[in-house]
Amino acid sequence: MNEALRCLCLAGPTAAGKTAAALAIAQALPVEIVSVDSALVYRGMDIGTAKPSAAERAAVPHHLIDIVEPTQAYSAARFVDDARSLIEAIHARGRLPLLVGGTMLYFRALFQGLHEMPPADAALRVALEDEAFRRGPAAMHAELAKVDPVTAARLPPGDSQRIQRALEVFRLSGRPMSSFHREPLPASAAPPLLSLEPASRAWLHERIAQRFTQMLAAGLADEVRALRARGDLNAEMPSMRCVGYRQTWEALDLGELDELPERGIAATRQLAKRQLTWLRGMEAREVLACDEPGVVERVVESARRHADRLMAT
Repeated sequence: MNEALRCLCLAGPTAAGKTAAALAIAQALPVEIVSVDSALVYRGMDIGTAKPSAAERAAVPHHLIDIVEPTQAYSAARFVDDARSLIEAIHARGRLPLLVGGTMLYFRALFQGLHEMPPADAALRVALEDEAFRRGPAAMHAELAKVDPVTAARLPPGDSQRIQRALEVFRLSGRPMSSFHREPLPASAAPPLLSLEPASRAWLHERIAQRFTQMLAAGLADEVRALRARGDLNAEMPSMRCVGYRQTWEALDLGELDELPERGIAATRQLAKRQLTWLRGMEAREVLACDEPGVVERVVESARRHADRLMAT
């Protein structure tokens, strides 16, 4: 196994119980937790990200939480660099890295590497944003369909951020983004991946509804109001496009907070569906039914079994 990937991984859709399972593993094994979550990186975004509490973070070291401002971008490439550095440092302390989260792109990037697409170009990105404002999302999607029909087919017309990135790649390289995706990824030995997946989709939907309702009761709308009041954020920034934040921002714009619970829950269900689709593509994962009794104990048992092998190498 690649030394840099000698770690444990715990993945699953939102609301599957990853935090509780990770803390249970930490009670049984000498681990440090590395967050694999594209929203937890942002400071000041606590309620809508279900960020681990101060007590939970005090109980076991956590990494890659609160590391950038919501005005900043955080990419899969940066995650790979950060995670590999942390894995090495945690091993140097005689402990085992436990990577926990639901951003499956980050897991795949770490396991398999990244496609060598052109880096972001700030000037072109500004030009594309201006063009999108003038022409509208439907026209931008139609243009993408002409130059990259494969990518256009998988992106809805409203996904302006990804549509603009795909057009940016084409204009910089002269190649459609889908042509990069067809290139084989470098082979790499993946670490053990424990995957919390529900046997019943209805169980997960109920958990999602309960959690989003709790977020609203805890002050999600006030948290987004405070972020808006900073004056340096807008609805199109990656941080504000996170599920929960995007719907709350829109509800505040429209004065439709009464409809926020329904919209937020629906968006979170869609996120969970995408996460489960990603997970099914990871063939080497070990699936544990998160809606069955005793799942935490089974997770700890599996983690202990893999940890014995990893720490012996």
